[in-house]
Amino acid sequence: METIKADTIEQYNRFFGFHTQHPLVSVVHFDRSEGQPAEPAYRMTFGFYALFLKKTVGCTINYGKTKYDYDDETVVCFAPGQTIGVQSIEGGPVPEADALLFHPDFLHRTPLAQKIRQYTFFSYASNEALHLSVDERLIIQDYMGKIARELEHPIDKFSKPLIISNIEVLLNYCMRFYERQFITREELNNDVLVRFEQLLDDYWDSGMAQLHGLPTVKYFADIVCLSPNYFGDLVKSETGRTAREHIQLKIVEKAKNALFEPESSTKQIADMLGFQYPQHFLRFFKKEVGCTPKEYLARKDKTVA
Repeated sequence: METIKADTIEQYNRFFGFHTQHPLVSVVHFDRSEGQPAEPAYRMTFGFYALFLKKTVGCTINYGKTKYDYDDETVVCFAPGQTIGVQSIEGGPVPEADALLFHPDFLHRTPLAQKIRQYTFFSYASNEALHLSVDERLIIQDYMGKIARELEHPIDKFSKPLIISNIEVLLNYCMRFYERQFITREELNNDVLVRFEQLLDDYWDSGMAQLHGLPTVKYFADIVCLSPNYFGDLVKSETGRTAREHIQLKIVEKAKNALFEPESSTKQIADMLGFQYPQHFLRFFKKEVGCTPKEYLARKDKTVA
C-alpha cells in the first residue's frame, strides 16, 4: 500500500484537489473535492493537526491495529507525525466530510500552543471517535464555517487571533462532547474500570512486577484495547483520578501490606513491587505517604499500642 507524506497543508490539498487559501490553515469539504485518489487504499502521514467531521459512509480509516467504519456523524482527530490507512468502499458514495487542518507553526507565540497538549483526543485511536448528536454536529460545523469565512477575508492584524480563537473554541467543544460520551457509555466504562482493578492486582500477584518492573498506563490500556490517552481520560472522568494515580495508590497499598511482613527487607519489597533499586522505592514511598517506611511502621506501632 502506498504511503503518502503530507508534511504541509499545501501538499494535502494538492493531493485531493483542494484550493489552498492559507499555507498553515485550511477548511476542506470532501464532497466538493476536484480530485480523488486514484488508488482505493492508501496510507497518509500528517505533518499537521487534522480534525475530520465525517457525515456519511464512503470509506474506512485504519489507525494502528484498529479499524473504524464510519456509519454515522463522527469526529476523529490526528496529530502531526501520525499515519493512517484509508480504504474507499467499492461502489460507495463520495465521502461527505469536512476537515479542519492547521499546522503547528500557526500556533507559535499563541496561548493555544501551550494548551494544545491538553486536547488528548488528538492521540485517541480511530475506534475511539467522537459520536455526535445533531446539535453537536451543528456546533462543530458552525465553527468550521467561521474559520472558513475568516480564511476568505483579506488578511489583516485580526485574522490570526480570530482564527486561533475559533479553533480553540471548537476544540473545547470537542472536549465537552467527549465528556458527554464518557457519561453516556457509563456501563461500558464501569466494565473497563472493574477490569483495570483486577489487572492491577494480577500484575503483582502474578509476579509480573519482578519480571518487567513497574507497570505503565500503556500496559493496561493495551490489554483493554484502548489508546493510553483515551483510557486515561476515561478513568479520570469516572473516578476523578488519573490512571497513573490509580497505579501509584495500588503500589502504596501493596507496599504498606508488605511492610508488616516481619521477614521482608526493604530490598525484597522494592523487588516485589517492581522498583529497580531500593532507594527508588524509598523516595517513592516518602513522596506518596509523607514518611519513610520505617517511620510509617513506628507510627502504626504507636497506634496499636
